[in-house]
Amino acid sequence: MTQVAAGMLLVATPALNDPNFVDAVVLMLDVDDNGALGVVLNRPSGLPVAEVLDAWRDVVTEPEVLFQGGPVMTEGALAVALLRSADDNPVGFRAVTGQLGLIDLDTPVELLGDSLDSLRIFAGYAGWGADQLEGEIEEGSWYVVPAHAADVFREDPSDLWRDVMRRQPGDLAWHSTRPVDPDLN
Repeated sequence: MTQVAAGMLLVATPALNDPNFVDAVVLMLDVDDNGALGVVLNRPSGLPVAEVLDAWRDVVTEPEVLFQGGPVMTEGALAVALLRSADDNPVGFRAVTGQLGLIDLDTPVELLGDSLDSLRIFAGYAGWGADQLEGEIEEGSWYVVPAHAADVFREDPSDLWRDVMRRQPGDLAWHSTRPVDPDLN
């Protein structure tokens, strides 16, 4: 699968050596002719959300830390949320796919009520200009695979890369067994 769309995952291949993306799993949030934007799901920071966005401290999913969403605009934050119900459409929510979407962090938490099932906040994002991502996929830097909402909100994302690869059909699943350092194999 190589067609990228919002709600899909990019999974770094062993060929991708950029330290920002080694073994990264990226949730795509926006893809159009002008480029693409996503957040890295498996890079928790040690910074508690309460220290920078106190109003959201009781709403975020464990671990209650900011995640490093990518190398672009790291001083900004994006919030990805999962709604409890597909029928809900709270103020400040923009759907990405199904019940998964973005929350405007300027929205008062009280207006969201009990609409949110899960929420994760990312400092920065991963971004690509027009045709840049397609070129990286063609050169073999990324696998493009379907996402599960649970991928976004795992309490321990350290094995996310392997778990996502393991559930893929055919030869892609074999990649989940590669050693962290093939030179030590």
